[in-house]
Amino acid sequence: MIKEVIVVEGKDDIRAVKAAVDAEVIATSGFGYGRKLINLLRDLNERRGIIIFTDPDYMGTKIRKDLDKNIKGAKHAFLPQNKAMKRDDIGVENASRKDIIEALKGARPVYENAEYIFTNADLIRTGLSGRANSKEKRNKVSNLLKIGYGNSKQFLNKLNSFKISREEFETAVKAVENGETL
Repeated sequence: MIKEVIVVEGKDDIRAVKAAVDAEVIATSGFGYGRKLINLLRDLNERRGIIIFTDPDYMGTKIRKDLDKNIKGAKHAFLPQNKAMKRDDIGVENASRKDIIEALKGARPVYENAEYIFTNADLIRTGLSGRANSKEKRNKVSNLLKIGYGNSKQFLNKLNSFKISREEFETAVKAVENGETL
């Protein structure tokens, strides 16, 4: 049983997550939620913790950012886009049980007092920025670190705000360079 309450976008996501893990799951019903849900999630986060597990698409990212802005200390679980696709539909509900479990195992909190360990120089040095294949390589490293995809600036912010260690980062970069991916 997962202690935290898992926050997803819709009813299909609830079904998929409950089929994968024993947990309480709440849906935002898209971006149309209001203060009542924010207050409930804030209370749940203080008492049990929450894991924000939205779809890896534009709307899911928008919901995640809004919830993160309003609920400090929540954990975040990310599903790679290729694990959430079914034909032209992208969403948590399309992921396999195994992929949902893996994403939830990798849930991390965002730290407000981020330590700025990583800089643009680290991204350039490792080929995660400034090269023709940087986007693809960054995506693979993001998947291994379970922090969700982002452009160079977003990726750098995630490395620091999720407090990824230098060792975790270097290990993920080497794994991608050696052809290991999710």
